[in-house]
Amino acid sequence: MCPKPDACAAVSYQFEKHYTREEAHSLLPQVRQWLQRLVELRRTLEQQEQRLDELMTPGRDLGGEEVNQWVRTMADVKETWLEFHRREIQVKDLDRGLVDFPTILDGKEVFLCWESEEEDIAYWHDLESGYAGREPLDE
Repeated sequence: MCPKPDACAAVSYQFEKHYTREEAHSLLPQVRQWLQRLVELRRTLEQQEQRLDELMTPGRDLGGEEVNQWVRTMADVKETWLEFHRREIQVKDLDRGLVDFPTILDGKEVFLCWESEEEDIAYWHDLESGYAGREPLDE
């Protein structure tokens, strides 16, 4: 029997995986690579789509190597996004390299917030407040 019913209720969190600051820090080299890969793939896709648009004419059936390259690039994009998804790491802004890692801070589910220009993870924010609500982590 539970002395306080509220105290015995299971805590429900939005995310299954919660990172310590050290765990998130250890992933930063890989996260940087994935972000760079996504930026490069986006640039490649834009070029491929421009080329496909040029080839599109009424009544023409597109296919061949151009389409195959586009499909392979899309598969690479999906696979790279899955690296983040599998780990429940949130990419908030690809251009800025803004990434959030779910964590538990003082018993509350929040995000560790990191931008690619930053050396280390030094900020956090509530799940709802986003970048504007960033606060420094205690050292």
